[in-house]
Amino acid sequence: MSNITGGQISANLAENFQEIFKGMTKTEAIVEANRCLYCYDAPCITACPTGIQIPKFIKKIASGNLKGSAKAILESNPIGASCARVCPTEELCEGACVLNNVSKPIAIGNLQRYATDWAMKQKEQLFEAGTQNGKKVAIIGSGPAGLSAARELSRLGYKVTIFEAEKEAGGLGRYGIVSFRLPKEVVEWEVQQIEQMGVEIKTNTRVGVDISAQQLIDQYDRVVLAIGMGKVPNLGIEGEQFNGVYDAIEFIKSTKTSPLTESVVGKKVAVIGAGNTAIDAATTALRLGASNVQILYRRTRNEMTAYQFEYDFAKQDGVEFRWLTAPTRIVGNANGEVVGLECIKMELGEAGLDGRQKPVPVDGSEFIIDLDIVIKAIGQSRYTELIEAFELNHTRGVVEVDKETLKTSQEKVYACGDVIFGYGQGDAMVVSAAEQGKEVAKAIHQSFKLISAS
Repeated sequence: MSNITGGQISANLAENFQEIFKGMTKTEAIVEANRCLYCYDAPCITACPTGIQIPKFIKKIASGNLKGSAKAILESNPIGASCARVCPTEELCEGACVLNNVSKPIAIGNLQRYATDWAMKQKEQLFEAGTQNGKKVAIIGSGPAGLSAARELSRLGYKVTIFEAEKEAGGLGRYGIVSFRLPKEVVEWEVQQIEQMGVEIKTNTRVGVDISAQQLIDQYDRVVLAIGMGKVPNLGIEGEQFNGVYDAIEFIKSTKTSPLTESVVGKKVAVIGAGNTAIDAATTALRLGASNVQILYRRTRNEMTAYQFEYDFAKQDGVEFRWLTAPTRIVGNANGEVVGLECIKMELGEAGLDGRQKPVPVDGSEFIIDLDIVIKAIGQSRYTELIEAFELNHTRGVVEVDKETLKTSQEKVYACGDVIFGYGQGDAMVVSAAEQGKEVAKAIHQSFKLISAS
């Protein structure tokens, strides 16, 4: 490392954040598309949360109709280009493919990417807004759920305004998923597709600060809450104030909003948690030049919430895993810098209310790991203050909604995405959020149809 100049290191880091898979070639896509059996009652469609007509879009690839293929995908999933990259297809559509029983499943995710990549290169507007019906809808948040709701509402004739607190629209896709899996250009294209339909996006606008909840209720016919979740909460242990302790969400976000730096090069890193965000933070640290990265989890691999393909990817990248290990204290030096992490071994005890065995400390098993950086990835906090500003019923920040309509306890307010995920409600996937955005749009439209009919 000592023989590499700063400029060379920076160039190497930038290369590390290029998208890993470059996509299928034309020949590869056509060969794979022709493997599909085009099932009449295709189980892959049922397994897709957005209900993409998978045999239809694959058949159009085989026949050379890439525009038709892309439209078939995006008709069902407004953020189909992102989902082609981040969906756990092994567990969803590909996992349901009938060919699993005889060979290997169709590479549905890669074919979806092939078609949507073609659409991005054409820079063609694929959908148009419907005839204006005079109704206005405000959407808070421009992540997967908010963008999906906006696209569908615009097609139904509503005047849609999105309020986004960040500088750029895109939410989780823009800021929270690492570039080597989801480049920002993909999300930007999806945002542009929606803006070109007449949807107004007000960035740098925080509801509750720049405009109040009551103003939105008064000024709009309906309001959609698609605010996702917030920062990672504190670990609740001594030493969290030391330099070198990071929030995983902010750590990942920094690689997508600022020039890459050499601040992690050669450092020893521990990531606390074992979800998808923890995996992203760990692989990000390695790609920033960390000499060693460990994921610490108080349960076992069987209980980790990260997808299997995420785990496999982290292992391939060189991430180490310490199971049944919990942090008890962050150790710092006189300069206020992290130098270690005190941990304790755990064992699984009786099952809790969620059905999972509770981790219990093993007496006398404390030990210290030499470290330079600690990254917290133990879930995310909720925007409870904003939720309560709308006077919505919620359970610890998880908004309560009608399961059929996704309407909240307030007549004019609907909610979708991560803000309604948790405690048995929904599934925290990008594709699920996209589907909920569609469901909200349909429910809002249906509510006005019922009013008109009465």
